[in-house]
Amino acid sequence: MSSHAQHPGGSTPAVQPPREDLPNRLQALAFHGKAAVFRNRRFWRDGLQGRPPRLVLGNAASARPVIATARGPLYASGDAAEFALQAGKVQNLRVAARALHGLEIPSGTVFSFWANVGRTTRRRAFVEGRELREGCVIPSIGGGLCQLSNALYDCALQAGLEVVERHAHSRRLPGSSAEVGRDATVFWNYVDLRLRATFPWQIRVSLTLDELIVQLCGRPDSGSRSGLRKATAPNDESPAKAESCETCGMVSCFRHPSAAGLPQSAITAWLLDAWQPEFAAYVEAEHRPTDHLFLPLDSQRWKLGPYRWPSGGFARVREEPWTVLQRSWISRRLAAQGAERQKALLRMDEKLATAYERRVPAIATHLVVSQNLLPFLWRRGVLGGRTFDVLMTRLPMAELQRTLDAAAAAHPESPTLADFRAPSALAAAETAALATARSWITPHSRIAALAGERPVLLPWHLPATRTLPRGTKLVFPASTLGRKGAWELRNALREVRLPLQIAGPVLEGADFWNGIEVSRTGDDWLADAAAVVLPAWVEHQPRRLLQAVAAGRPVIASEACGLANVRGVTTIPVGDSTALRDALVALDLEQTSTLR
Repeated sequence: MSSHAQHPGGSTPAVQPPREDLPNRLQALAFHGKAAVFRNRRFWRDGLQGRPPRLVLGNAASARPVIATARGPLYASGDAAEFALQAGKVQNLRVAARALHGLEIPSGTVFSFWANVGRTTRRRAFVEGRELREGCVIPSIGGGLCQLSNALYDCALQAGLEVVERHAHSRRLPGSSAEVGRDATVFWNYVDLRLRATFPWQIRVSLTLDELIVQLCGRPDSGSRSGLRKATAPNDESPAKAESCETCGMVSCFRHPSAAGLPQSAITAWLLDAWQPEFAAYVEAEHRPTDHLFLPLDSQRWKLGPYRWPSGGFARVREEPWTVLQRSWISRRLAAQGAERQKALLRMDEKLATAYERRVPAIATHLVVSQNLLPFLWRRGVLGGRTFDVLMTRLPMAELQRTLDAAAAAHPESPTLADFRAPSALAAAETAALATARSWITPHSRIAALAGERPVLLPWHLPATRTLPRGTKLVFPASTLGRKGAWELRNALREVRLPLQIAGPVLEGADFWNGIEVSRTGDDWLADAAAVVLPAWVEHQPRRLLQAVAAGRPVIASEACGLANVRGVTTIPVGDSTALRDALVALDLEQTSTLR
């Protein structure tokens, strides 16, 4: 299998006249027949001699020292004719990397490439990539994995591992590992790479935007290099040059990508979840006719459900209705708040991300991803070798949890501020993915401020609303929760006497509002509002505040609400009861009085 692929965009070589020595289908059938014989022979031989084990994945973030590193470009040139095969190779590397990243190999145990990567089938998400076969680079399911085996072999030489089995390529590509004798070809299952060490070691594999990185980690003993044995194969020193579809120009060959109708240009895939009007407008404006859209459910098509994304004008729309049904069923059985609900929602996010992953085409070299799916796609390696943007629907997990910890420290008596934190590994995965993202797309000014030089700040969508007469009450448009700023509001109202209406249940204790004139809003929560206040620690979807702005009501909101650039909103620091009190006094409502 070949170890080279490249980005689209280069020139296509001139078409050559037909040749009599072109490969034909009968020769391909004969090759597969021979391969079947060799595979069966390997299967029975391993059964008799002892089949190498399938090993266990460990913690790839452990502090074990790196003893060897190999790096190689994912894309080596820009020829459009081979784009689909180049992109397919990268996809195959993603799948194989997931099988090997963090793999633990005990001392004395033989590592087998195929025993741990497994057979390359479409069912396992392998696709057509570049494979070096009989002197030509051709399309093949799982093609391109030799780049990974080459890198493993190179690392083995660096680290002094015993090379139990290795086969060199019979042909070479310019610039490849075969030119310097550091290559190791693999072909399921009889052309394998097998390694062993006298100490425990670990494999780490990752794909950046443009590189494959392979590392071996461990603590070699002093005699670890003494057992090194380099396997040999025909033409190991100077293999003949191979032809590729990019260089030979023989489009009449049945193996040429044009014969299979493979695409020659990249697309964008939009991996979306919960609908938001600002993001919907962005998708409508930015998508191209060749793009693919991934939705839980196409609400525009079925006229039901909350997923009102603009689905027209895409080359393909893919849905996951079964996941929607499961999520709806589980959500209805859970409490409206609490740790169990958050854990269940994270599990459903992972399920949706996994469902999307299986269907994203290899030619999607750029993704636009809803944030809740991001850490799961990152951990599964889906984002490797791709650029991606993130539709930011909330604070990053790490920042969110720091904010909640600060709120819990300020109000240790609160029963709601310390009830759930996401797993640290998940937060770390999101942090790493966000650091790599091309841009953070959001209308939320607080989130955008965290993006450094990469925010795409969208305008908030103001809903249409009818004109209402000015009310007399201060409205808190949320449940009584610590993260919504209930403690700060209570402290301020003990100094500034105003009648308060609340729009949700009291979850901080039944007597929380004692000493303050409190009532519940009716069905029309804005009807009696003179002003609206939300001094939240966390607020990702300030829809009610936007509704109040559209209705002409003054709004006091913390910076956490993300409305810094919205006219009619007075912004105060998070957790600052004094600033809130002063803002309430400045409203100069008729019923305002201040305690002396």
